[in-house]
Amino acid sequence: MRMKKIMLGNEAYAQGAYEAGVNVVSSYPGTPSTEVTENVVKHDEVYAEWAPNEKVALEVAAGAAYGGARALSCMKHVGLNVAADPLFTASYTGVNGGLVVLVADDPGMHSSQNEQDSRFYARSAHLPMLEPADSGEAKEFMKRAFELSEQFDTPVLLRSNTRISHSRGVVEIGERTEVPVKPYEKNIQKYVMMPGMAKKRHVVVEQRMKDIAAYADTCDLNRVEYNDTEVGVVTSGTCYNYVKEALPNASVLKLGMVYPLPRNMIREFASKVKKLYVIEELEPFFENQIRVMGLPVEGKDLFTVQGEYSVRMLKEKLGGGVCNPVDVGTLPMRPPVLCPGCPHRAVYYLFNKLKLTAMGDIGCYTLGAGAPLSAIDTTLCMGASIGMAHGMEKARGGEFARKLVSVIGDSTFMHSGITGLVNMIYNGATSTVLILDNSTTGMTGHQDHPATGKNAKGEPAPAVDIRKLVETIGVKNIRVLDPFDLDALETALREETAKEELSVIITQRPCMLIDKNANKGTLVVTDACKNCGACLRLGCPAIVKGENGVRIDASLCVGCGLCADICPFHAIGGIEE
Repeated sequence: MRMKKIMLGNEAYAQGAYEAGVNVVSSYPGTPSTEVTENVVKHDEVYAEWAPNEKVALEVAAGAAYGGARALSCMKHVGLNVAADPLFTASYTGVNGGLVVLVADDPGMHSSQNEQDSRFYARSAHLPMLEPADSGEAKEFMKRAFELSEQFDTPVLLRSNTRISHSRGVVEIGERTEVPVKPYEKNIQKYVMMPGMAKKRHVVVEQRMKDIAAYADTCDLNRVEYNDTEVGVVTSGTCYNYVKEALPNASVLKLGMVYPLPRNMIREFASKVKKLYVIEELEPFFENQIRVMGLPVEGKDLFTVQGEYSVRMLKEKLGGGVCNPVDVGTLPMRPPVLCPGCPHRAVYYLFNKLKLTAMGDIGCYTLGAGAPLSAIDTTLCMGASIGMAHGMEKARGGEFARKLVSVIGDSTFMHSGITGLVNMIYNGATSTVLILDNSTTGMTGHQDHPATGKNAKGEPAPAVDIRKLVETIGVKNIRVLDPFDLDALETALREETAKEELSVIITQRPCMLIDKNANKGTLVVTDACKNCGACLRLGCPAIVKGENGVRIDASLCVGCGLCADICPFHAIGGIEE
């Protein structure tokens, strides 16, 4: 009898890749996809790596697949934007060994800057896409994705989302199948996408999609569950679970292959139910295609395109009753904040003190936009801070640059910040760039990157010297300092922003969550406190304003000393071990 385990969806994806005989995995960490690669890394039979960004990750995986190996690349939905360039053309080339691209969407934007629907990538790139509904299917669909990739000579998209990736379910554990690496044969017509070859391959792609569409009508990835035919629901993924609980008597067409759609199966299902609904989160992807088929259907006229769905929502909208939600009206809001002892906090304190305009980026330091720091003016996408600062300077003039900075983390700089800095040098920028080096990819759970000195397995690896890199590409004004040296940091900011040429300030201090020496004990507020509120402007969760004035929560304080440094009355000190 096979062993069964309760597994996180992302653990199940990793188990499926392992059982499928995957050889090469190249990814970039991005919530909610990160744990897939972190779990694959545990298997010595698999080569797994963190790439500098998603584009590179997919190119590595594509190269491995062309070479005959089974390859996987994992990323979140906005990461697929970065990887879109190789994705669209890999559709034309096809594969040799199986190539699977796992993309995790984030309805509700739990950890993302938008709610884009990755199913449109499948349609635009002419690629099949699978979507599981639980951890058990996550494992099995990963294995099927590799099989389909090789059967139809195509990359396959495997769509997850926050609820599937970060929920647990029962998974049946199997053995690894060692799939021999296929021979590589030079084939210029197939793999070199110059216009002449690409035109021919486009014909192949269109025929392939017709073949996969025919397959979709008969494969077991899509299934019909007939119950009461008064109501029929077309759904997939997480929403399938909501439908089964909210509408237990409804007939359901569960789509496991979400592109291309099984049109004949949909037509037959629609003909057997009195009322047809489509229940899908985000965009009306299924609904619009079904309408084009000429079938009467209801969907987004009842349901929102925003956020996540729930059992309660379905019951209320479709007349199945009302679920009484747990009364959370008395619970306080808890917005995300920088951790106590975070080395980024001093930077943002000084941005406010010096009244700087700051172009922000994606990472822990994005939290500097929240009150009371409110130090970040913009956040767009990975690596965008540097380019946005350059654009703002060119729009408003060099004098504006004297109060203009861009801020980016070490991992994000490796991801997509380097080219922005090259552009600034090449095109005569004069503002100041801050690279906040905390020696990790912090917000996604402390993964290594090319500048940390360790690879995905935690083994020693060559480390990019950020200062030398910045110097090599042409920056002349470079300072490296500890952000907790507040006086030195303030002096650097004042002097570098005053210059009429590009400068880079690199702040170096490890994330306090990975620095074993970071916790120095607990600070206390003394009787010298005048309740002026200066320390509260740091936004440190360890500093609490109570009925009797300011106090420091001993369970949170790590003794970084920043509050003591800025207290005008020297009323904070006395570290308690």
